[in-house]
Amino acid sequence: MVLGVGLLGGGAVSLPVLAAVFISNVPEGLSSAAGMKRSGRSARYVFGVWIGIAVLSGISALVGYVALGSAPPEAIAVITAVAAGAILTMIADTMIPEAFAETRTWTGLITALGFLVAFAIEVA
Repeated sequence: MVLGVGLLGGGAVSLPVLAAVFISNVPEGLSSAAGMKRSGRSARYVFGVWIGIAVLSGISALVGYVALGSAPPEAIAVITAVAAGAILTMIADTMIPEAFAETRTWTGLITALGFLVAFAIEVA
């Protein structure tokens, strides 16, 4: 929905928001896909799940754009903050523990580099 909200007022989705969605979702998607394959799911099933998620994400962006067109700036700020909190929760609950289990000492450095990349995109 945040992507749709970014289009309100004739604007475009900002590069930092798009990058944040991409950067946070690609590793999570790869991890989930690998887990589904290890559980014996077929490639067709894995691709079907991710295609469904992509379609639902597009619909959510459309709903955000259409339904929130007249929302006050405070509501938009709350929605954006909740979305940011959801990304942070996903990172803390899933990605950091999994990364630590796999890379141990590199987890902190990789996390710091991720934040540095996000900051560089924001200020560019």
